Amino acid sequence: MIQQNARRVVSWSCVVLSALVAPIAAAGEILAPISQRFASQGGDETPSFQKHVVPLLGRLGCNGRACHGSFQGKGGFRLSLFGYDFKADFLALTDEENARIDLDSPLDSLIIHKPTSEDEHDGGKRYDVGSWNYHVIHRWIKDGAPFERQLEKLVELRVEPTEVRFDRQGQIIQVRAIAVWESGIEEDVTPLCRFSTNDSEVATVDKDGRVVSGVAGDTHIVAAYDKAVVAVPTICPVTDKAGDRYPKIVTKTVVDRLVVEKLRKLGLLPSEICTDEEFLRRVSLDLTGTLPKPKDVREFLLDTRNDKRAQKIEQLLNSPAYAAWWTTKLCDFTGNNSDQTQNATYPRTASPQYWYDWIYRRVEENVAYDELVAGIVLGKSRNEGESYTQYCESMGDIYSANDGATFADRETMPFYWARRDFRQAPERAISFAHSFLGVRIQCAQCHKHPFDQWSKNDFDEFSKFFGGVTASNRSAPDANKEYQAIMAKVDTDGLRGGQLRRKYEQLMKEGGVVPFPEVYVNHRPRPDTDDKSKKKRPVRNAGAKSASLLGREATDLSRIVDPRQPVMDWLRDADNPYFSKAFVNRLWAAYFGVGIVDPPDDMSLANPPSNRALLEHLATGFIEHEFDMKWVHREILNSETYQRSWRPNDTNLHDRRNFSRALPRRLPAEVVYDAIHQATGSDEYVNRWRVEVGDRAIAIAGSGTRMRGNASYALSVFGRNTRESSCDCDRSETPNLLQTIYLQNDEDVIKLIDRRGDGWLSQVAKQLGVIQKKKIPANIITQFERLDTSIKRIAKNGSKEQRRKLTARRKSLVKRYGDPNDVLEVEVNEKVDLRKIIEDAYLRTVSRTPQKSEMDRSLQYINEGDDKVESFRGLVWALINTKEFVVNH
Repeated sequence: MIQQNARRVVSWSCVVLSALVAPIAAAGEILAPISQRFASQGGDETPSFQKHVVPLLGRLGCNGRACHGSFQGKGGFRLSLFGYDFKADFLALTDEENARIDLDSPLDSLIIHKPTSEDEHDGGKRYDVGSWNYHVIHRWIKDGAPFERQLEKLVELRVEPTEVRFDRQGQIIQVRAIAVWESGIEEDVTPLCRFSTNDSEVATVDKDGRVVSGVAGDTHIVAAYDKAVVAVPTICPVTDKAGDRYPKIVTKTVVDRLVVEKLRKLGLLPSEICTDEEFLRRVSLDLTGTLPKPKDVREFLLDTRNDKRAQKIEQLLNSPAYAAWWTTKLCDFTGNNSDQTQNATYPRTASPQYWYDWIYRRVEENVAYDELVAGIVLGKSRNEGESYTQYCESMGDIYSANDGATFADRETMPFYWARRDFRQAPERAISFAHSFLGVRIQCAQCHKHPFDQWSKNDFDEFSKFFGGVTASNRSAPDANKEYQAIMAKVDTDGLRGGQLRRKYEQLMKEGGVVPFPEVYVNHRPRPDTDDKSKKKRPVRNAGAKSASLLGREATDLSRIVDPRQPVMDWLRDADNPYFSKAFVNRLWAAYFGVGIVDPPDDMSLANPPSNRALLEHLATGFIEHEFDMKWVHREILNSETYQRSWRPNDTNLHDRRNFSRALPRRLPAEVVYDAIHQATGSDEYVNRWRVEVGDRAIAIAGSGTRMRGNASYALSVFGRNTRESSCDCDRSETPNLLQTIYLQNDEDVIKLIDRRGDGWLSQVAKQLGVIQKKKIPANIITQFERLDTSIKRIAKNGSKEQRRKLTARRKSLVKRYGDPNDVLEVEVNEKVDLRKIIEDAYLRTVSRTPQKSEMDRSLQYINEGDDKVESFRGLVWALINTKEFVVNH
């Protein structure tokens, strides 16, 4: 049947194309819209299947996912989703067994008869008899249903105006879409476009391209035609201060200038600069995931230098916490998942930590971002020139930490390619696009991307670059002899699974060498066949002959050793439209709670930047500064845009996408967890905490849905990134009830507040001159009360044996927790400045001094309590449970 259809396509094409009449336009002239050219039955123009028929079916919704574009089709008739496959659609329409067109009697064609009937078509009436839609389809069938075997390239879809500007609600503006073809023909294709809006509250658009303004604000109107997707900025000023009436605002940086230029169009005035206290807390949490110490806050407030904020940024950029927190962010982007990297090395759980350590070293040393990425993209187990045996010896040294060996010393980081859910080329293409391009390409795996230019063929071509890498549980084939030699020296005695892994670990502890899993390149270049005298022989595992990068021509892979190398070269290319933009946009999103492109991992044509000039400035500067990550941090953090207050003015209360003020953001899960530890720890503990970051939540290497450890529940409640899919949405910063319950009642939080030795309350008790009793948990107090009640009851009418057992049980509790009935005689130091301790409580939690009313209430609460340590316990608990504590503002 396929061959018959193919012959039929060729037959029709050859016969009809010779008589096909195309529209003619003079040089520089734009063809009138097809709705005008086919308003009546007259004329001799034949519609183009590519340019007119398929786009019309898309506009009518015929190839949508709810109709014939679904994978199952409808009524035995299936079209390619959004019309990405012209040949398949033509074959579907002309299938001899289920044809939708009738060349002998065009008006009896199902594609005309059913869509014009309300009753017979399940999708309802799509167009009227006698309409221009009707005439286009009828004329195409009448003229023999021609099919263009050679598709013409659409050079540009030009939408006019390039920016839609309204000045009042309810205003209507018509947009016009012009297709520019490779042949030079320009045609008004407005009636054939699919129009949509990115925010229907700000503006709506109908099927004919008429845009109607709604509430004040900005959005984009999106036009889609053929492979092109064009987003048009659409603005309705928020106030009467827009344009020429906008007040003069002095801008100190390029970032500020570009932001204010956009605010001027909207009439939005930026908020004032935030206070020093707000800035220090904000930048410390954003840059290092760490609260500032009370001492740091006091010193910063007393600092009179004009550049003290810039100096603080530099100080934080050189701190261990910066390296730890931004390593965690890069592990989020690259998918360091504990569940998926088990068995990638020995011990089986070491891969996430090795992954983290490798990135941490490079963030700490501020290695250029492209170099860091190259170490991942081109990752393989063996260093250059290293034998398999040497590799195994090196990994053994790392396991045993011989001579300070660490995985961070390795040239590349191969575990990115060793994930269990990341073994096939399509999966790798999807994850790669997410990690390093900020692109959600997965839609194109099955059909034309609805919001971007990528077709299924584009996806398939891109995937070919990633099929030449293998993650094996043994050596690469070229090292088989070495592998066998190592195995011969290892007495495994038939051990398998966990027993074998434990055997290997024991041997490494004893200084032995064991065979390690290996990630290697299995793409073999094809031999030079220019010599005609040599017989051509097939090359086993030769891999793809060629592949195409996104938006690029085909790359010859026949003589390339590692097919990932052209990909890395493309990432470094200054003309790459994604690599640098994806990184700077993610940094911006981390600092503002919303990306310039938002969501930050959805850089598509239909989701354009809210401030294109700003994104271009950051991306271009990143490249010009040789991918210096710290340059991006400085460029953003030193701007007044970042340092603006969260408090709105009369114009910007509802602004969430143009950066006229700071948006309060709930702290990330790891930062919340660490903040609780820091707020409840002694000064000595906090000093150590800021330097020794290895035990902190911001430095937990792996993630996943099956995490274990003391912090796992809290991190799950607060939405830590699970790194289980190719989406930044794996991290959640949405508030929920469980978070409130955790902060108020969870045993972990109560224990941290009550801890002895390195706890803040112990420090307060010493200041007050109080010998602090060991705090007895509430559930243990309940056990004491029940036991005391039972002992009294049994003393009257119970057996001596029962009383003995209950008394013994009580004594064991007393030995472990102390007796709640004991009264501790203490002498409180009345000379202690309670105000200073209260101030310290505020500084260590919300990073500011208390207001007068807060100080007065706190003093009253402390003085009214019989136990001042207990009163301070209540104060710090209350502060931890304020919104201010869990929000970065």
